[in-house]
Amino acid sequence: MSEKNFSDEERAAMKAKLDESKKSRSRAKKSPEEVRAEGAAEIAAKIAEMPDDDRMLGERLSAMVTENAPHLVPRTYYGMPAWANEAGKVVCFYKPKSKFKVRYSTFEFDQAAHLDDGNVWPTAYAVTAVTDTDLTFLAERVRLAAG
Repeated sequence: MSEKNFSDEERAAMKAKLDESKKSRSRAKKSPEEVRAEGAAEIAAKIAEMPDDDRMLGERLSAMVTENAPHLVPRTYYGMPAWANEAGKVVCFYKPKSKFKVRYSTFEFDQAAHLDDGNVWPTAYAVTAVTDTDLTFLAERVRLAAG
């Protein structure tokens, strides 16, 4: 597929993923505490770069995940704030609307999330704002997903 088929935002996400793969290899030599601290700093930096509305959502969602699933390891995923399990598999991530210039941000769960419930279950939630009730709902999903 030609590079012309991807938007600037998609190319930037692919470059971020390549950088993350390189960091992942170097983190294999670090202690879990160092990996967690490095990941938390990366997430904080990514959130700080966001426009105000995305940043406010990112800060609240990050705090919610950290509080409700402290065993998940913070990291980035295609340049977005994410949290992974002990095997390094992303469980959930925050996709700010500014990243792909879309109408709303999303909080999503990836393949490693333990959300399976029957034949159909949600893996992504559109987020335009978060109330305490919304955070409580998402926190329950995070706890379930993180196993």
